[in-house]
Amino acid sequence: MDQNIIQTIAVYAIPVLFAITMHEVAHGWVARRLGDPTAQMLGRLSLNPIKHVDPIGTVLVPALMLFLGGFLFGWAKPVPISPRNFKNPRRDMALVALAGPLSNLAMAVFWALVIRAALAAQIPSVSYPLALMGKAGVFINVILLVLNLLPVPPLDGGRVLAGLVPSRMAATLDRVEPFGFIIIILLLATQQLNVILGPPFYAVSGALFRHIGGVG
Repeated sequence: MDQNIIQTIAVYAIPVLFAITMHEVAHGWVARRLGDPTAQMLGRLSLNPIKHVDPIGTVLVPALMLFLGGFLFGWAKPVPISPRNFKNPRRDMALVALAGPLSNLAMAVFWALVIRAALAAQIPSVSYPLALMGKAGVFINVILLVLNLLPVPPLDGGRVLAGLVPSRMAATLDRVEPFGFIIIILLLATQQLNVILGPPFYAVSGALFRHIGGVG
């Protein structure tokens, strides 16, 4: 394997693992707060990435996308949620869904702060690789943020939308859910996903680099 690919994977590995871990834990934590202990009982509130890794979605697909130079795309094992435990299932499911992307926004801010700290330290053997990892952390978390907010079930944005619209429209979204992943793959294959996600991705990541990361 090309040395540059190995270096890229090394830089992205920690940000990717913690991005998907915190995303899934955020879903489970909010679900527990709203009355559903399912994720906790199954040990899925752990910060151990191994609990959430999907061999294909978390490892193989992102590594392949990095190798091909395409849009970084992947997924983790979904945290189990039992809506029947919620007092207001539609509203609470929307809140649980929203928690994932918000966790990625928080982590993007964290990695931007890592960049600032790395640049301020000015220690060549530490600052440069740490800044690269921070940049990767911002990128992967902003990608997960904007991707998951797409209003396509079973993405988080689709579940949030289902909690906001009238019941009849929510039922229509439920019927679309089995085909949601196919829709995303088609958008990815036709490069339309880049067109849709590009503007919000560059707006959010650019703001983080300028105002927090200290990168002009």
